[in-house]
This record gives sequence, structure tokens and C-alpha cells, in this order.
Amino acid sequence: MVGEGTRKIIHVDMDAFYASVEGRDDPRLRGRPLAVAWGGKRSVVLTASYEARVYGVRSAMPLYRALERCPHLLVVEPRFDAYREVSAQVREIFRHYTPLVEPLSLDEAYLDVTAPLTGGPSATRIAGSIRAEIRAATGLTATAGVSVNKFLAKLASGRNKPDGLTVLLPAQADALLASLPTADFHGIGPATARKLAAHGVHTGADLRATPPEQLVAWFGRTGEHFARIARGQDDRPVEPGRAPVSIGAEETYADDLRTLGQVRAVLPGLARAVERRLVGANVVGRVVVLKLKFHDRTLLTRRVTLPQPVREAEVLARVASRLVSAELLSGRGVRLVGITVAGLGPPPPPQPTLFGEAWEQ
Repeated sequence: MVGEGTRKIIHVDMDAFYASVEGRDDPRLRGRPLAVAWGGKRSVVLTASYEARVYGVRSAMPLYRALERCPHLLVVEPRFDAYREVSAQVREIFRHYTPLVEPLSLDEAYLDVTAPLTGGPSATRIAGSIRAEIRAATGLTATAGVSVNKFLAKLASGRNKPDGLTVLLPAQADALLASLPTADFHGIGPATARKLAAHGVHTGADLRATPPEQLVAWFGRTGEHFARIARGQDDRPVEPGRAPVSIGAEETYADDLRTLGQVRAVLPGLARAVERRLVGANVVGRVVVLKLKFHDRTLLTRRVTLPQPVREAEVLARVASRLVSAELLSGRGVRLVGITVAGLGPPPPPQPTLFGEAWEQ
């Protein structure tokens, strides 16, 4: 089962991040049911305030359904520049305590404070100090979980939201994991939980009792991970500055795109968004992926590996355009289009000029 580890890991998760930023910046939104979402009948909720969650409004829920559950729901469009600014403030606070910071998104991160830069040896006190500094610097609250590995720290942070701090010791983890429904394990999604349930595996105790080789037979190498987390074991290190695997952009359309021309017309805008993100990350990529989701929610992808890495919007749009055809659409309405670039790496060094760096007459 869970053994005593030498690492001290903190998982910090900002509370209802986008909605909290909106409420901070506009007092009229505070204390009211609020959802951050783009407009349009196919929009989904990006974040819901805790006041909205009382009505069953959740992230990733279609906006129309959220409005059915909470007719007086306030809806504001996202302001990602504001969220990135706050996220940068929070990460500066993290780095005051440790260089080992692994961001998962704008609003959450793992920290390894086994050998902190400041704050003393107690990870619990460091987590408390971080939360206090975040509140003082941003006016927002954060929840933290403290344990001996990433999986248990993430589990701990989810136990006492919002504005909480939970320490999960190895001695406490065994009983908690045994009683925990498999759907509540971080990394086990709804489809996987249903498949496990079909095999009679409903709780952590059931998962622990299932031979690892059986889990591998059902889920491949991921089954090995399930066997470990059922016992609270996770040897993954905190990886600062982890490079993205892929970078992309996608858009869901209020009205289906019906023709090849309509689909191709939206590609340049998506390509420009991808180019901005590639430039921001200072990477290029060789694999271009086109993603289409049809009216019946069928998902289709097409990809090509290029001989040279790229990030220019014109090239990305041209490649994506070649990946789509009238035969591929088969007359089906397209509700979502996306372009993703993978196979990422640093951009090549600039080619020297004939006369070196510069030549003045």
C-alpha cells in the first residue's frame, strides 16, 4: 500500500478561477450565479461560480442546459488576457518557494517543496503561506493539497474546496482510496469508470483487488498506472517547464458548416490563432492535424507529417485545406473545426547571410 515517501508535494488549484477573476473585477457579479462562456447556442460553460454550482451548473456543460437549470444565470465572455496576467502573478509566488513548479493549466500546478528555497521544512506551512500570498496579491482564493506524491496531493486538494487546505498522509490514504469510487480517481474518466463497473470494479478496494495483469489486458499500459494509484503509488516527478506535446485551436460554430468552401474559409483564422500560440511558446512543429466534429458528434481527424517544421499561419491553413475534401464531408454538417500542430521542437537557428551578421557600405 502507500509507503512513506521522501518527497513533499503540493497541488494548488485556484477556486472557480475565471469566474472569480470576473467577480473580482466587477463587483456587480460577486455572490451571484455566474458562468464564463462564449455566446451562441452551442457554447459550453468554461467555469461556473460556486453560487451557480448550487443549481447544478458545471464546467463543460452546454450553456443552454446551464440556463435551463439556472434561468437567472449571469453569463460573461472570457477574458484570457486577464486570466493569464493573474496566472503569472500566482506562478511568481510559487517560484519564491521552489523552482520545481509544474503548471497544469492557468489555474493549477504541482510544486515539489522537498527542498524549498524558503518557508522551512513543513510543506503544510508552505502551502498555507502560498495561499495567503495569493489572496494578498490577487484578491482570489486557492485550495491546496499536500502529500507525498502528485496523485495524492491532487486527491487532497479536491477534498476541501473552495479556499481549503488538506494534508493527506500515507497512513490516511489507504482507507480513503479503498472506499473511493473509481470515477473519483484523478485520471479515470467516466467512460473508463463505466468499463471498470462492467467488470465489477466500483471502488478503490475493487481496483486494488484486481490483478495488475488483468488491468493491463483491459486498458493496456494505462492499466499499470491504475494498479499503482489504487495503492496510492505515484513516482512521477514534478516537471518544471514541461514542454507542450501539441498546440492547437478549434472553434464550435452556432450553425453547421455545410460545404467544403465554408470549412476552408474558417481555416485561416484558426491557423493564425495556432501561429500566435506557437510563437508564444517559441516552438515549431512537423505534424499538422485537422479535426472535424460533425452534427451527429462523430469525430474525425486527418494528419500529415511535413518534411520541415513550420508555424506560419499561411502554411498551416494551406496544409489543413489539403486535408479536407468534399468526399470527406460527405454532405454532413460540421459543427467544430480545429487545427493542431504536434511534433514540436525549438525553431531552427537563422541562416547566416553571405557576409555574416551584417554588412554596411
